[in-house]
Amino acid sequence: MRIHDSTYVQGMHMVHDGPREAPPLLLIHGSGASGSSWGPVVPALAARHHVVRVDLPGHGHSPPADSYEVPEQAARLAVALDELGLGPVTVAGHSSGGYIATALAEHRPDLVESLALISSGPGPDALLPQPALLRALIAPPLGPLLWRVRSDAMLRRGVTAVCNRPVDVPDDLVAEVRGIGYRTFRTVLSRNTAYIAGRSVPERLSVLDVPVLVIFGAADPRWNPSSAHLYGTVAKARVEMLPDVGHFPPLEAPQETAELLLSFTVTGR
Repeated sequence: MRIHDSTYVQGMHMVHDGPREAPPLLLIHGSGASGSSWGPVVPALAARHHVVRVDLPGHGHSPPADSYEVPEQAARLAVALDELGLGPVTVAGHSSGGYIATALAEHRPDLVESLALISSGPGPDALLPQPALLRALIAPPLGPLLWRVRSDAMLRRGVTAVCNRPVDVPDDLVAEVRGIGYRTFRTVLSRNTAYIAGRSVPERLSVLDVPVLVIFGAADPRWNPSSAHLYGTVAKARVEMLPDVGHFPPLEAPQETAELLLSFTVTGR
């Protein structure tokens, strides 16, 4: 039976789409976004999967948490999956959502059948100088002021600043981004950086016996696209570059992204 409903599990808002009995696919958004950032790819994915979109703590419809450490967020997700009776699952993470997906596989390898990382920078050295608007929104003293007066137009520009193709930013994503607190956003960014500074993502994946799909935009303005080759050192990893796509493949290239994910979930390659 096809479903479309939402639940709160472990304090996190989760939206379910597709047949309940279909293979589960967990989608994890990046910093400063929400589960709605996956909206354009959900219809295609839900034709074959029980798709679960999570709003991480402090994002979307989920309340803030006491800690935003990547391993702790992954552990919370593991408990949520256990409560839902889901597993093993394919986990797809966009941007820093890929770090939480990786940490989930580290913490509970029994729950993770395969991993798809989309625009997930492998390590701090791959980070490029950020677009001016994002720098202004993040850095004090201007950041907190701009955060309080953000208009819908500014929020949309914040999303499109990391895109290379024209995109229509979903209204629900704009509304949900507005609810993210400045302190939460800054803390999440610092915890994500700490996670990949400790060990790079390819290093972490190399000791996990799990198939990995890496999708990278060849025009990503946040992470050096050439750094995607570092994932080639992972035994079970496949790297796919999307021409003319920036940091947000689910919004910029939803059809190509969905096709890659569906092929991966079917073949594991």
